[in-house]
Amino acid sequence: MQNLTLNTDEDRWQALLARDPHADGLFVFAVQTTGIFCRPSCRARHPLRKNVRFFSDSRQAEGAGFRPCKRCFPDRADPQAHKVAKVEKACRLLEQAQTLTLEALAERVAMSPFHFHRLFKSVTGMTPKAWQQAARARRLRSALSQGEKVTDSLLAAGFPDCSSYYRKADQTLGMTAKQYRSGGHDVTVRYATSQCELGRCLVAESERGICAILLGDSDEPLIQELRSLFPQAQPESLEGEFAQRIHQVIRSLDDQRVALALPLDIRGTAFQQQVWQALRAIPCGQTASYQQIANAIGKPSAVRAVAGACAANKLAIIIPCHRVVRHDGGLSGYRWGTARKAQLLQREVKNQEE
Repeated sequence: MQNLTLNTDEDRWQALLARDPHADGLFVFAVQTTGIFCRPSCRARHPLRKNVRFFSDSRQAEGAGFRPCKRCFPDRADPQAHKVAKVEKACRLLEQAQTLTLEALAERVAMSPFHFHRLFKSVTGMTPKAWQQAARARRLRSALSQGEKVTDSLLAAGFPDCSSYYRKADQTLGMTAKQYRSGGHDVTVRYATSQCELGRCLVAESERGICAILLGDSDEPLIQELRSLFPQAQPESLEGEFAQRIHQVIRSLDDQRVALALPLDIRGTAFQQQVWQALRAIPCGQTASYQQIANAIGKPSAVRAVAGACAANKLAIIIPCHRVVRHDGGLSGYRWGTARKAQLLQREVKNQEE
C-alpha cells in the first residue's frame, strides 16, 4: 500500500475515480463540456480526463465561470455532516445508557432502524450492538478496578444478567471478571525493561504470549502504562528462558529482518483485530493511509474507528501502526511519539534501500 497524496492533478484524478469522500473539501473538479463543478465523491458519471479541471475550492471554480452540481452541492457544507452528527449523538447515548434497543436508539436520532443501522456501521465500522458491548466492557473494567463486587459491576455496566456476560467473558476482559477485579492476580503477566534503538522498551508476557511492547524514554512511565492495562503485572529478572524471549523481542524491534517467532497475546475487539491484521500486511518500508486500511477491511467509511484501533495497539512495531499516515502523507499521531514514528519509517526505508 502506498501513500495517498493529493499534491498533483493525477492524484486528484485518482481520488475522483475512487469517489473518495475523504477528498471532499480538499478540492473540486469542473467539467469543461458541461460547465459544472463537483465534489470528488459525486456519484455522477465520470467525465473524460481531458475535459476536467481542478480547483482548490468552490469559490475558485465559480470565479472561473463554472456552476455547482445540483447532485453533490459542492458549494455547500458537507451534506453528510448532519448524518455523522446523528451517529455521534447515538454513540454518546450508547455509552451513557445501560440498555438501549436499536429501535429506541433510531427513534432518538429521528431515523428508521434500517437506515440508522446501515449509517452507523458505515461511519464507525461497528454495529450499534457491538458499540454498546464495547461501552459496557469499559464500564465493567472501571467498576471492577474500583473493587466493586462482580455481580454488582456486571449489572451496573448494563449487562442484562450475569449469564449474558459470562458467555463472552474472555472476549470482554481477556480474563474472568473475578481475575480482573483482583488486578489480574490469577493471570500471570510479567515484564522487563531494556534498551533498544528507539529508547527504553518494556516487554510483557502472559501465559498466552507477548501481550505488550511499549516504547518510551524512561522506565517509570512505561511501567505505569503497563499497569493501566494489567494492574498486577510483576517485574521479572532477565534470567534464563524469560531473558532469552525478551532479547528475541528486542532483536526483532531493532532489525525488522529478524522475524519474531514467539506467540503473541493480542487482545482487542473484533474490529481492532481486523485493523491490526491489515496493519501487519503493510510491507516494511511502505505506508498506508487510514482510508486505505478502512478499504482493506471492507469498511471504507470507518476511518475514525481505524485511527482509534491504531491508537489502541499495545504491541509496538510488531503490529506496525507506525506505517499508517494521513491521506496527504503526514505522520499524524503515534502512541509513542511522532518523532519516534518518523525515526521508524526512516529506518525502514533505509534498510529497504540497502
